[in-house]
Amino acid sequence: MDENQQKEQFSNAYIRAIAATAGYSVYKPEVDDDSVDWGVTARGGNGTYKSPKVEMQLKCTSKDILKNGVLSFPLKIKNYDDLRPDNYQVPRILVVVLVPGNVSDWLLQTPTSLALHRCGYWVSLNGKDQVSNTSTVTITIPESQMFSVMELSKMMDRIRQGGQP
Repeated sequence: MDENQQKEQFSNAYIRAIAATAGYSVYKPEVDDDSVDWGVTARGGNGTYKSPKVEMQLKCTSKDILKNGVLSFPLKIKNYDDLRPDNYQVPRILVVVLVPGNVSDWLLQTPTSLALHRCGYWVSLNGKDQVSNTSTVTITIPESQMFSVMELSKMMDRIRQGGQP
């Protein structure tokens, strides 16, 4: 497996770990032709909508893209254009997982813990403007938008109430 495939699989494990710990189910579309790698869904619940869902495009990088509290990630225009419409039935987000430069530093396991090193950050591109770029657009994500158990739970609550992630 090459390093890009390892990054993909590591970031998949990260999403699964966060969703499982938060108590949500995940699903993976068989074909990613619409910039959706994963979906997260909650069962039942009270609110405007039952069983809220969020879908995501997942990226992983070992590049040093975090500076002064902001991630700057170059996203392909196709993914950007797929994530920005505001009329999807299921809201969409971008999740960027950061990993250390050395693969051997991605995970630490002891008899009492398993730690995935670094973490993911999320942003909604809902309603963003069309750009004239032809290959990539740099997406900025505040470091405060960590894709965590608590943040995913808050996101699902907002969606449950009819809001955006």
